[in-house]
Amino acid sequence: MTQGERVWDYRHWMFEYAQCGCHSENVMANRNWIGCGGLVAFVAVSALALAGNAWAADVNALAESCAACHGKDGASTDPDMPIIGGYSAKYLTDSLTNYKNKARPCPSVKFPAGPHKGDSTDMCAIAGKLSDADLKSIAVFLAAKPFVRARQTADAAKAARGKQIQDAHCKKCHEDGGSSPDDDAGILAGQWMPYVRHTFEEFSSGQRPIPKKMKPKFQELTKDDVDALVNYFGNFK
Repeated sequence: MTQGERVWDYRHWMFEYAQCGCHSENVMANRNWIGCGGLVAFVAVSALALAGNAWAADVNALAESCAACHGKDGASTDPDMPIIGGYSAKYLTDSLTNYKNKARPCPSVKFPAGPHKGDSTDMCAIAGKLSDADLKSIAVFLAAKPFVRARQTADAAKAARGKQIQDAHCKKCHEDGGSSPDDDAGILAGQWMPYVRHTFEEFSSGQRPIPKKMKPKFQELTKDDVDALVNYFGNFK
């Protein structure tokens, strides 16, 4: 049973209890509203507490699985693994859904840590095992975490040129230098440079579909432009 189903089950049980216990003809005839109201309140609080605990247990287990590759709270320390803590819940949900539907490339990787260390997997396989409720739960969990920028070195001259390109081509959808989660377009500022470069390569090769509104601008970029942008985003500390 998923966390969403558990919450519904507790609330449904609470509603049925209230309907049968506190609104029965015997209770209404005795006008025992205070005692009944108190009992319903107790049942309601207890049920919601149980539901909350079930949700916390579920989402923490999911987060622990994600942490094996993406680091605790999505703060990856691996240059090849994106930092995902702090992304918007919508972007994370959409990304996981795309992986689940195999609408994004899913290269095989090995777990760098955790109980499955050394085992091969891919994001399509991982997302495919999650229910829609699970996808939303882990997305909300990670969206509440801070985006911890990567500690890396960028070329200052290329970064300066990259800023000009960002301002001219990208800022409409990637505000504040690509640092705003509110764009629902991921966070680029401070993201690991190897991952950003790999993402550009996926777009260029056609492995990963380019968003419709992004495609015209992206197709205007040269290799040097891409390199400048990678350094610009990597220059954020």
